[in-house]
Amino acid sequence: MPYVNKPRPYKREYENYDGTEAVKKKRAQRNKARRIMERAGMVHKGDGKDVDHKTPLSRGGNTTRRNLRVKSASDNRSFPRNPDHGVKRNK
Repeated sequence: MPYVNKPRPYKREYENYDGTEAVKKKRAQRNKARRIMERAGMVHKGDGKDVDHKTPLSRGGNTTRRNLRVKSASDNRSFPRNPDHGVKRNK
């Protein structure tokens, strides 16, 4: 744990990572996907569900209703792992 006896530098984290244009764009896409599924009545605030892209944005997918699905948070955030605990690549 890097911040055991000192405060976490949130401002510096935002400047170096969360405030970058690439991260803002990805966050906007996730928020848009969530809004689409909320309007369709498939998810609700605080329900513990995640909105997943069937074809990931990184592989050319888009944020349309046909490319979205609802998954439980644990299913959406867990990935197959290699013996060294690295994430397996999807083929």
